[in-house]
Amino acid sequence: MTEDVSVRSRTHRVMVGDVPVGGGAPVSVQSMCTTKTTDVGGTLAQIARLAEAGCEIVRVTLPREEAVAPFAAICAESPLPVVADIHFDHRMAIAAAHNGASAMRINPGNIGSLDKVDAVIDAAGEAGIPIRIGVNAGSLDKEVDAHDDLTQPEKLVESAVSFVRHFRERGFEDIVVSAKAHSVPTTLEVCRSLSRKLPDVPLHLGVTEAGTLRQGTVKNAAAVGILLEEGIGDTMRLSLTADPVEEVKVAWDLLSALGMRRLRPELVSCPTCGRTEVDLIGIAQRVEARLSEVRQPITVAVMGCVVNGPGEARGADIGVACGRGQGLVFCQGEVVRKVSEAEIVDALFEEIGKRFG
Repeated sequence: MTEDVSVRSRTHRVMVGDVPVGGGAPVSVQSMCTTKTTDVGGTLAQIARLAEAGCEIVRVTLPREEAVAPFAAICAESPLPVVADIHFDHRMAIAAAHNGASAMRINPGNIGSLDKVDAVIDAAGEAGIPIRIGVNAGSLDKEVDAHDDLTQPEKLVESAVSFVRHFRERGFEDIVVSAKAHSVPTTLEVCRSLSRKLPDVPLHLGVTEAGTLRQGTVKNAAAVGILLEEGIGDTMRLSLTADPVEEVKVAWDLLSALGMRRLRPELVSCPTCGRTEVDLIGIAQRVEARLSEVRQPITVAVMGCVVNGPGEARGADIGVACGRGQGLVFCQGEVVRKVSEAEIVDALFEEIGKRFG
């Protein structure tokens, strides 16, 4: 399957550093640092880990004045474009624009009066950087939130649309928009509506407060996966209560599962059944762990019995079809080795090293 950009390509393109967002560009992967911004070394170390995992844009909070100088140092040394995350204090947004931010994310609903929002818009315009207008279910603009005749999804959409309208009236078009909630159905309704109402504005996807690694992965995959398959969304941050590197891994796994982008190997393994005569779960887990070090977009099959095993293994770039205490290693559809159960994992990785580097 190849990505259908018929919907995605209608959005205009903005540049976050050297990363294109919108206009049919590949859906980009973001995350956010969990370190204190005043800890320059720790933050840069986390950014390096995120970059190694495949993160393309990183967000860093700028909560107060003492973080400005460290933020500038981080921007100067970061291998990734840095987005300043601003809440409440418009002066921090202006400082970010003057100190190396590649973009900023603000919620105009909590940044203060419109004159403060306008000052942020002017600073971004002078710096030539985009702004993501981010509205959240938990921090809606008070005026919009007071409308009891609107549902929560309608409030989120109205808030985002009204702010986009204001930015454009100010002559600022370098906009990305996001509207997030912890509910999957709300996220779907809101993002579909925004895609209709603002078809030319790049959309940042994600489920906010999605939860820990397991629940958060499921909720993000459900909401963001459906939207991406519908052609909606230009960039994403799959928030998890976990190491942010896990957000990046899940994002790439989702893009790979949709056939849109591949960065690292895909593991195809069967669920096991009473026909399995090897420790397939243990083998698959060891293969998965070692594949984390492989940087080739190959498909690796680990199959447990003769029902689908040989067929799946032949269809993969490399794979093993297991029998009673042994396995046949296939490469590009051909059997290359017959090995014992104890040798399967090492044999697979010997062949991966020889053939794919």
